[in-house]
Amino acid sequence: MKAWAQRHPDALAVVALVFLWLLFFWRLFTPIEADQASLKQGDFSGQFVAFAAYQYERFSQGQVPLWNPYNNGGLPFIADTQAAVFYPPRLLTLAVANLFGGFSYRALEWEMTAHILLLTLLMYLFMRHLVGEQRGTHIASFLSAIIVGYGGFMTGYAPLQLAILEAGSWLPLALLGIHLATHSSHARSTDLSAPSQSSVLSTQTSALVLSGFALGMSWMAGHPQTSFLMTWLLLAYLAFRIYQRGWSTRSFVLCSAIFGLIAFGLAAVQLIPGVEYLRLTTRSGFGFDAKGNGFPIQDVLQFLVPNVVSLFSPLYFGVAGLLLALIALWRRSKESLFWGGAALIALVWSFGANSLLYPLLYNTLPGAYFFRGQERAAFVVANAGAILAGLGILRLMAWRALPTASTSRLLRRLLWSVAAALVGLAAVVFVAWLGSSDAYAPLMPYFVLSAVVALACALILPRLTRSRHTLFALLLATWVVFELFTVNMDADVVYDSVPPSEQLSLTPPPLIQQALEDNNTPFRVDGFRGLGDNFGSLYGLADIRGISPLWLGSAYAIIEGDLPARTIWGLFSVRYVFTDWNELPVPSEIIGRGTDRFGAINLHRLSEPRPFALPFQRIQIVADDADARAQMRDARFDPWAVLLLDKDPGIPSQSSNSGTVSTQMETPERIRVEVNADVPAAVSISLVDYPGWHATVNGDPVEILRAYGGLMAVVVTEGESVIRLTYDPLSVRIGGAISLVTWVGIAILGTRTLLMRRRNK
Repeated sequence: MKAWAQRHPDALAVVALVFLWLLFFWRLFTPIEADQASLKQGDFSGQFVAFAAYQYERFSQGQVPLWNPYNNGGLPFIADTQAAVFYPPRLLTLAVANLFGGFSYRALEWEMTAHILLLTLLMYLFMRHLVGEQRGTHIASFLSAIIVGYGGFMTGYAPLQLAILEAGSWLPLALLGIHLATHSSHARSTDLSAPSQSSVLSTQTSALVLSGFALGMSWMAGHPQTSFLMTWLLLAYLAFRIYQRGWSTRSFVLCSAIFGLIAFGLAAVQLIPGVEYLRLTTRSGFGFDAKGNGFPIQDVLQFLVPNVVSLFSPLYFGVAGLLLALIALWRRSKESLFWGGAALIALVWSFGANSLLYPLLYNTLPGAYFFRGQERAAFVVANAGAILAGLGILRLMAWRALPTASTSRLLRRLLWSVAAALVGLAAVVFVAWLGSSDAYAPLMPYFVLSAVVALACALILPRLTRSRHTLFALLLATWVVFELFTVNMDADVVYDSVPPSEQLSLTPPPLIQQALEDNNTPFRVDGFRGLGDNFGSLYGLADIRGISPLWLGSAYAIIEGDLPARTIWGLFSVRYVFTDWNELPVPSEIIGRGTDRFGAINLHRLSEPRPFALPFQRIQIVADDADARAQMRDARFDPWAVLLLDKDPGIPSQSSNSGTVSTQMETPERIRVEVNADVPAAVSISLVDYPGWHATVNGDPVEILRAYGGLMAVVVTEGESVIRLTYDPLSVRIGGAISLVTWVGIAILGTRTLLMRRRNK
């Protein structure tokens, strides 16, 4: 076994990474129900599980989920970035779930864990190429992989915000592509833009395509802010590598264009609809104050002691990892300085408006003003810190090459100083704990652990400088694993000690089932209580509420604004209301009682719900959306009696409405409305007005009018008419065509590269 390990160190490292992955998540994998844990309810369950369940339902029916009628009064599902509709690993999850009996809470948990394994393996691969063949390279790569995969960022907040974790998992592969494209063994001293051998150019291009593929996968994963940070980090790394090679600016532009276009092409099917949607959402109105939030300055304590200044510790990657990173910076290799600079800039960026840097970036860096929550820049800090830690252990194992022994003495003094400081802090907390055990008991384990690890590092690290013995490197790796797993494995803020089947039932609760049994569709519910989150998508019950961070601005202004409840429920064809109220401001009947996580609730059925489609002859023209909402704020306004339109429909306005109508939702993207009107009428439809919807009347295309400042209306003539509404957005067709061409191109290039390598062998 020892001989095999010496001959195959990379295989041994991969086996170790897989074993540790299984160990870290064993409670998510174990078949023993009493031992099982599951991710806490929150955005993971309310956003990602709900949307993935809707994806599964639509794809299993052979339909592409372009539109989602079940939350926020209806939204373009393909354009909501966190839905990740075409993200390949999500499609794989749904396919595997289908083979094993259907989608489940556990299926998405396993998708999360698979991305952690992917991240650690890719970081190991990147570091192996970065550091090359030198003493300690396998240990260094292994340590970097462990630190990035099981540090505070990727194991704390990120699993619950699945899109952040999945978008960030592709960074090492993108870095590897840039490294390979600019590696001296490929490029020698040749500028990429200069004449060169075709084989060299082919290798470099393939490497840049690899980088573009990884970046494109990140953008498809559904968290644009993480992918935005990743994009700028990759551009900075490319510039650094090109500067090292002595290449021209033209090479930087060419390399950037190659991997940038590949990334855009892969993700275009989601990116183009997403950009179209973003400009119409509530986010478009956010200013600096809403976007400048970030870490308080005191959160830098997370580097030394986790879980003491915040619920999560995204800046924590272990005391051992921090010390190794500082050693790498101390030795001042060019690679270390780059990653140190990236970590420092990202750290200051993560403070948001609490520092000077973010206002500067907000006004000068393209794209920076789109995102809030600047603490997510800790993603860069976590990856840079892991890379620096790997470089740090290499510096230690090459210590004998240094010309003097004074640096060794200085290293020992610094290590013991850090250890003494952390021991002192632990002693202070211990004394405070003696006086107030309840207040300080949660903090004691973390201060003690940091002190113990610092002492272990003070003993182990100097020995690496003297003997360079692999045993000490392995001992250090063991301490890193012990530290990170002790803090982050099965953490109470991330996991509950219950099986996933008890965390969230995919079977509708009784009150929700009661509403679902109403076959006179379509209609909506107000599920602020009793349904909640995005569970309308989970159970297939159309809700006017939701927690998606991207609300269509016009729908939000009506639903979450200051309009009377009667008007809101009428405009969106609400038939059922889940609430703790015993009486509503409109006539209703309580048809069921139950509880939710906040207490007792009632299910009201409105006595006179407005139908999904309603013909009007009484029409009033408004100047704009704001004018429409101003009129609807009047308590005397009757959405059953008057239709507000943004333009003259060309029919005479009368004092009464007449006619019959029936509506059938064939799919969420195809709606059929049959109207029998005594006179020409404008049919109000409880569907949000959004680009990509098209209407025909008796087969002839007609204009969709904007009603009530955000909904639809269609004009019909006297007699029987059939209105067909179809969601077929141009943005999806253009994006889909671009993505299809890009994916096919990559498949052809990949096949060609494999064939060439086989032929060369």
